[in-house]
Amino acid sequence: MHPSVIKVTATENYRIRVEFDNNESGILDMAPYLGFGVFQKLKDPAIFNAARVAFDTVEWPDGVDLDPEFVYEKCLEKCPAGGRTRLMGAENRD
Repeated sequence: MHPSVIKVTATENYRIRVEFDNNESGILDMAPYLGFGVFQKLKDPAIFNAARVAFDTVEWPDGVDLDPEFVYEKCLEKCPAGGRTRLMGAENRD
């Protein structure tokens, strides 16, 4: 079972920062996919920047969404230190 997306933020160069319910996060570069099918709509910065969480994954207006397992696997490929970035929770802070 894959972790659920709990937060998504559109950043520069068609990338999204994604946080998961298992305290991991990552950056997903969407640029390589923008030339295909429904993802072409995301070339419009206004649409791309409207990324949001829906159920357990990332979606955009007009029904464009991503498979949750794809989001998790591709984000982890983009993270440093073996692909996993730990989020600091309140219990881990000094």
